[in-house]
Amino acid sequence: MSSILLEARNVYEDFEVETDILFFKVGDHDLVIFHGRNYNIKKRMTAEQLKRLLSNPNYYQVYGGCYVNLNKISSITDDCIYFGEMGAYAKNVRVPRRKQESIRHLLIKRRA
Repeated sequence: MSSILLEARNVYEDFEVETDILFFKVGDHDLVIFHGRNYNIKKRMTAEQLKRLLSNPNYYQVYGGCYVNLNKISSITDDCIYFGEMGAYAKNVRVPRRKQESIRHLLIKRRA
């Protein structure tokens, strides 16, 4: 049983940006807040790490410093992007209508 615990990945220390993160927000002084399914992680990044993250084609800037993972979007309704099952506890991000159309177009392109 202890070997199973040792092999488990600690998502707070070594999360995968591509697969674990739903969206992130860039704040002051290179502080990035990553939002996962049921956690938020604040992490300082170097200029090079931040540049690499912002150039990742899986993320799309919806406003200011907020970027959503296109691969994790489950639906777009009521001016919000939802991640996972829609409901009271689903994570979501408010998105301007013109950005919604761009995201829908990108999602159709990716799935084709």
